[in-house]
Amino acid sequence: NWKSNGTMAAIQKRKFIVGGNWKSNGTMAAIQKRKFIVGGNWKSNGTMASISALVDILNSATVPDTIDVVVCPMAIHIPFAQSNLQKIKVGAQNCSLNNAGAFTGEISAGALKDFSIDWVVTGHSERRAAGESSDEMAKKTKLAVDNGICVMACVGETLDARQADQTMAVVLDDHMTALKQALAEEDWARVCVAYEPVWAIGTGLTATPEQAQEVHGNIRSWVSENVSESVAQSLRIMYGGSVKGANAPSLASCSDVDGFLVGGAALSEEFVKIIDAAAAV
Repeated sequence: NWKSNGTMAAIQKRKFIVGGNWKSNGTMAAIQKRKFIVGGNWKSNGTMASISALVDILNSATVPDTIDVVVCPMAIHIPFAQSNLQKIKVGAQNCSLNNAGAFTGEISAGALKDFSIDWVVTGHSERRAAGESSDEMAKKTKLAVDNGICVMACVGETLDARQADQTMAVVLDDHMTALKQALAEEDWARVCVAYEPVWAIGTGLTATPEQAQEVHGNIRSWVSENVSESVAQSLRIMYGGSVKGANAPSLASCSDVDGFLVGGAALSEEFVKIIDAAAAV
């Protein structure tokens, strides 16, 4: 049992380059455009046959340099995706709360980086439903950043919270506050915030563009007030919740929507339509 130990020292590591490209916020014409990002969360789906077919579909997509596209397969499918995807980056769906050591079954951020993984999702609602706390999400985010990995950190409210008018209390006072407490100001350069209204994930329901923009705008304002204005203007805020090719253009047109975190639609040709919508922003 090797537990969570070991490196891939024999594997030559690729050098990762992070480019800054800002998106204008509302009428702030002086701010450069933030680079739109499309993330695909494959969750615990796929066989080698279906993943191979999906890779062929994704390799047919046009991915311009003006956007980032990242897919996150199950850990066992990451090497295949890395080796066969041509224009799309590969990330992980989670990382451990700890660095290398006696943590059986966990994959540390350091191990991900050693395997040339440059993106990871933290705090997904499905992990929160299994008991992961906001503080644990924030700790994982910090560990990933410290290991040179970019993070899609998830925030979002349940249907009960929205109906009780507690959306901002959950998103800002709980989730975003945990991130602020864990991260130094310079760490935010490697963080995207993914707003995923839990009531819209896998349900077929989708937040309207107006609902998405309201929350995204509030997140950006909160970051401006509680972190810094420069971080607020450069921070990419993604929307995740039943994104499809049909609704992607209207969501992408919102001034504070800088990307998507896609679930079910990331497993089919629909993901190519979403990439096309992002490229048209």
